Amino acid sequence: MPEQPRVRTAEGYVEGRRRQGHAVFRGIPYAQPPVGALRFAAPVPARPWEGVRPAVAFGPAAPQSGPTRADPSDGTGWLTLDVSTPDPGGGGLPVLVWIICGGYMAGDSGDPMYDPAVLTGAGLVVVSVNCRMGAEGFALLDGAPANRGLLDQVAALEWVRRNIARFGGDPELVTVAGQSGGAGSVAALLTMASARALFRRAITHSVPGLHCMPALAEQVTATLADRLGVAPTASALAGVAPQRLADELTGLCVDLPQYRERWGRLAHLGIAVCPVIDGDVLTETPWTALTGGRAAGVDLLVGHTRDEFRLFSVATGLRGTFTAQDADTALDLFAPAPDGPDAYRAAHPHADPEDLLETVFSDATFRMPSLLLAEANTAAGGSSFLFELQLGSPTIGGACHSLDVPLAFGTMESPTGRQLLGDEAASEAVEVSRELQRGWVRFVSTGSPGWAAYDPGRQLTRVLAAEPRTVPYPEQASLRIWRGVPPAPFDLT
Repeated sequence: MPEQPRVRTAEGYVEGRRRQGHAVFRGIPYAQPPVGALRFAAPVPARPWEGVRPAVAFGPAAPQSGPTRADPSDGTGWLTLDVSTPDPGGGGLPVLVWIICGGYMAGDSGDPMYDPAVLTGAGLVVVSVNCRMGAEGFALLDGAPANRGLLDQVAALEWVRRNIARFGGDPELVTVAGQSGGAGSVAALLTMASARALFRRAITHSVPGLHCMPALAEQVTATLADRLGVAPTASALAGVAPQRLADELTGLCVDLPQYRERWGRLAHLGIAVCPVIDGDVLTETPWTALTGGRAAGVDLLVGHTRDEFRLFSVATGLRGTFTAQDADTALDLFAPAPDGPDAYRAAHPHADPEDLLETVFSDATFRMPSLLLAEANTAAGGSSFLFELQLGSPTIGGACHSLDVPLAFGTMESPTGRQLLGDEAASEAVEVSRELQRGWVRFVSTGSPGWAAYDPGRQLTRVLAAEPRTVPYPEQASLRIWRGVPPAPFDLT
């Protein structure tokens, strides 16, 4: 029987397993467990260990909130990562660091949708990062640093910098990547001085336009703490069991409609916590930092799906029930003021209320933040490459949010892949998956996915569909409405 792969990291030896011709190491701590005195603290580097540490099982899932959370875990060593490498004895391989932070509330590296085998087979070292989410990672607490989830991600990137060469990777050829909340995390990392020297390129799928101002974030924390019967401080909340805190946040998300008058746009999205413009970790949003010259551009691959909001309207059971009043409310809240609502109606004169609502929600939450990040990165001196996924889901309908993830990882047979693509993916989906994977691998390796860069003049965009093509940005009506209007942070109304 062949000897199992063993690597000496800066903290100690880890022993993984061979899988499909690759070496896989799971559950490696990049920071100490955030429990006890470290609960709600900034991450502290993992302690060195003696002997050989088994690295064969995924680390425990961080406390999960929201309707799509993973099963609760009894473990507390949440700050772990996994490494999949073609050759731990080699060197100079490009590195993809995948950040898992769905909706800033849920997700873990053990999800089969994130299986890196296909990408590792294409020659990438893939690192999957778990971080604190929900209230543990993003609630603004008196007595604790803000944006702890982002600080965890920086700590993981520092681990990669120290150790990835020992797994065959090139520490100078690191691409940080994510989707949805993970993409929003990557966008934030672009502007953080502590992170920028730790990666060379970035991939963002469906960047959310979700940031909170401190006054609103403080009210959310006060409300959450009141539901638990404690003070809204780090010391008081440290006495609440992590999963109980996560479950209470889920309940608050369900009850958000009752806070709409005071919390405005945030209360309409089903997410109660997100990155905070705290003045320290984050001083402004990524869009203004890049366009204002306060952050440098990078090689950036950014994309979104055509029908982002469809997943949420179907998952909530609301599709088919939206009224003209619902559409008017969405336009008033999320279309750029003051002319956005009228501009949407003029651009879509024959749209029914549901289509109009889905369009404005798709634009405000993911499509325009993604497009505007590409433009801001270009303005900051970087090279941006834009795509739109137009391949539809046979089960959800439309090119919905998250459909691009199993396509990029080649995990269409995973449970989530089957939910989105059916029990057997159509040939068109297989071809789009291969195209997206090739784009990823080329980009991580060379800085170009294989199609033309985006610029505000030509606006060249890769359309991923049964017949892929490169065309001017497909959502011109939305682009005209949002031109020069970066996503604004949520605040009290």
